[in-house]
Amino acid sequence: MARDELIALVQLQEGVVSRRQALDRGMTRDQITWCLASRRWQRLHLGVFATFTGPVSYRARVWAAVLRVGPGAAASHQTAAYLDGMCDEPSPVIHITAPAHRHIQTRIDGVQVHYAQRLNRTRHPTRLPPRTRIEDTVLDLVDAAAHPRAVETWVTAANQRRRTTPERIAEALGLRKKIRWRPLLESMLGDVAEGAESPLELRHLRRVERAHGLPSGVRQRRVAGQRVIWIDVDYDEFMLRVELDGRLGHDGEGRFRDRHRDNAGTVHGRATLRYGHADVFGDPCGVAAEQAKVLAARGWTERARTCGTNCTAFS
Repeated sequence: MARDELIALVQLQEGVVSRRQALDRGMTRDQITWCLASRRWQRLHLGVFATFTGPVSYRARVWAAVLRVGPGAAASHQTAAYLDGMCDEPSPVIHITAPAHRHIQTRIDGVQVHYAQRLNRTRHPTRLPPRTRIEDTVLDLVDAAAHPRAVETWVTAANQRRRTTPERIAEALGLRKKIRWRPLLESMLGDVAEGAESPLELRHLRRVERAHGLPSGVRQRRVAGQRVIWIDVDYDEFMLRVELDGRLGHDGEGRFRDRHRDNAGTVHGRATLRYGHADVFGDPCGVAAEQAKVLAARGWTERARTCGTNCTAFS
């Protein structure tokens, strides 16, 4: 029975087991030593082994780090973000959070250990390898961010990939007494709730539309027809659409979808303005001036404003 339990545990943990787990399920110290000496097992960390030969998968490495840090530990930060599909590439260092009362005395190769008071609440109850809840992963990454751009990237990635919602992040934020970038994050969650799904869209909303007093567009508008299309920013009253082209989704087949959408809009009398990162981040005032001119030609009667003393939109 103990052997069956050990086999089931090893399978659950991607082939990884700790010395303590093996001993508790019937193995002897001599048997563990023989498995290592015969190279049937390989040592990953102190007291943590892979029960197979050959390459070690990323998930197995995460399991090894969790077991090395000890009971209650969980993958967090970029590691948890990768496991939950919030980013496409894992970080070179595995991030593990341990309960605050524990302190790891020795350095663990390839692992960065964080400590948290509330880990019993932020650790996901069922997902394996053990990891923090998605909303708390976002907040951990925000707290560690060195630049506002990184805050935008993590918040919008989590929502754009449908891993969570602004409301759930806000709820988790309300339970944290201290966190870096709180005012920025609270403002951003409101913008994301309005439909801004990427740093590019957030930049357009804030530095182009709001900063220059342009009318409010409807973001991520779903338009159904023979095929469903999504409009990044739709000024329906003025028959104008703004498409914000980040790299993702606008290469290859995405280019043909964009062309179909633009052509269909033109047939129905709608104009499309299309901008990329270089436009919105590099010259938001120029983008605002162009949009204002098209909006005015299509019936907008208010006046745009300058965004500051150095604004070049209407100079």
